[in-house]
Formats: sequence, C-alpha cells, structure tokens
Amino acid sequence: MQMDERDRMILRLLQRDGRISNAELAEKVNLSASACLRRVRLLEEAGLIDRYTMLLNPARIGKPGNAFVNISIARQTREALETFEKEIQSVPEVVECYLLAGQSDYLVHVVYSNTADYERIHSEVLTQLPGVERVQTIITLREVKRTTELPL
Repeated sequence: MQMDERDRMILRLLQRDGRISNAELAEKVNLSASACLRRVRLLEEAGLIDRYTMLLNPARIGKPGNAFVNISIARQTREALETFEKEIQSVPEVVECYLLAGQSDYLVHVVYSNTADYERIHSEVLTQLPGVERVQTIITLREVKRTTELPL
C-alpha cells in the first residue's frame, strides 16, 4: 500500500491515542468522517494497523521492575530453538523475547514486582526452560524512555 502524508498523520494520531473518535481524527487530518474511516479501514486491511490495545502502568499494577535477560541455548538446532520459543510464550512475566545474532541466543524482557519475585522467575522459570545453558540478567535502575510509537 502506498501511504501519503495524510495516512501517516492518521497512523501517528492513532499510535498516540487508539481511542480517538473517528470524528476527532477526521477533524485533525482535515477529512470528512466517512473519508477518514475509509482510510483507517484500508490501513487495517493492508496490515499497517496490527491491533488496538491499551497500556498499563507497570508500577500501579505491582510490576515496577524490569530485567533484560540474555539467554543462551545449549544447542542451536532448529528443534531446540523452536522448543524454547514455544515454552517462553507461556511465561506471563516475559513481555518480549527476541532471537539474537551474537554472544547469546535470546534477549528476554521480564517484568517483576520485587527482587524476591525476580529471583523466583530466574531460578524456577527461566533456568528451567528447555535447552537453557546460560542466563545473564541486567536489572534496570529507572526508565528513561518507553514508547510504543513507531517513527513514520
């Protein structure tokens, strides 16, 4: 799909506030409500809009801690990686997981409530996942920037 500047404006506004009404969105991008809705539907159909969601405040729900964990798998066979990836999906404290090129195989973002909670996640969950050979944790001190908005 070829996007023009108006499409990019629509996407920027929806990234900031997915609950913006179509009427308000249309006004901000200088379109009629029906034309704006047509564009949004086309952006959805083209897969540019993946889904609509909300963001929780981690501290207010009791998960103020963030850890970034490098995980190395003993064998990098397709089967071993697929098994690990399947199992990591079921860990609720893992909010992101990326396959890497480099010294470790995966970078995992874990949220937790306190040090005892992270220790439990580390020793009872992460180290017990199939194929895990090494786990290295980086604990964050404070959040400097967090956004879900992609540059357009």
